[in-house]
Amino acid sequence: MAQSLFWRRSSQLFKDGFTDIIKMSGADEPSRAPRTLFAFKTPEDVQTFATGCDADVGGNSSVHLDLVQPGKDQAPYARFWGDMRLDVKPQVQGRVRGGYAAMRNRPRPTLFGEMLDDIEFHEYLALRVRLGGDPGTHNAYFVNLQTNGPISTDVWQHRLFFNKRDNSWEDIFIPFKNFVRTNNGELSEVQLRMSDKLRSIGIAVLGGNSGSSGKYELGIDSIRIVNEEDAVSDLDSNEKSSTQEKRQAWENLKI
Repeated sequence: MAQSLFWRRSSQLFKDGFTDIIKMSGADEPSRAPRTLFAFKTPEDVQTFATGCDADVGGNSSVHLDLVQPGKDQAPYARFWGDMRLDVKPQVQGRVRGGYAAMRNRPRPTLFGEMLDDIEFHEYLALRVRLGGDPGTHNAYFVNLQTNGPISTDVWQHRLFFNKRDNSWEDIFIPFKNFVRTNNGELSEVQLRMSDKLRSIGIAVLGGNSGSSGKYELGIDSIRIVNEEDAVSDLDSNEKSSTQEKRQAWENLKI
C-alpha cells in the first residue's frame, strides 16, 4: 500500500503542476473553494495516520484508531479512542509524565519532495467530529499542526471546543490565526506567524495538562479547509434553524 500511495501522490503533484502551467493559473485568482484534506472512508485512509501515547515511554494510557462502518445508508468514519491514564510504571516514576494520546497523518513523500497542504487562501480548519467517551476527558482535546517552518519541533496548537457532547456529529471551525506556537509541549514565548504550508494535522488528548482521565472517544469524518463564507455546518436540517443562528454558533467557537 505504501508504494501505491507514493506513486499516487507523485502522479497527483505532477498533474497539478502540469495543469497549472497549461492554464497559466499563476495569473488567475486563487481558488477559495472548500477543500477536503483528509476523509476517513476506507481502511487505507485510516492507515495514512500514525498514533502514539504515553505507553510508548512507560505510561499506562492506550490509543487506537480504526474505521467504523455503521452499515447501510451511514458513511464510514474514523474512531480515535482509548483509556487516558495519569499514572506511569514504577520504573519511570518521576521521569515520565503520563496522560496523553495522539494521532496525526504520516509523512507523504513523493518523487518531487514531501507533499504539503497549501492553506494560504483559506482561513479556517474545519473538522466534522462526534464526541464520546467519559465526560472527564471532553475538555482535553487539542488540534496540532506542523508546518514546513524552519524549526521542526514547532507545533501550532488550538483547543477543540465542542458544542455537542451527546456523541452526535458537529462541524467545528478553527481560524488558523488563532493557533499558538508551542515547542516540546510548552507555549513558546515568541509567537511567530504560522507558515501556510502544512506538513501534518493531528488531534491529541492531553489529560496530563488538566488532570483528566477516563475513556476517551472521538469520531472523525473529515478534515477540511474553508473560508468564512463556508464556515456554516450543513448537518442541521431543521427548517427552523436560520442562517443567522448557524452564524452565531460559529461565532461562539472563536476565541
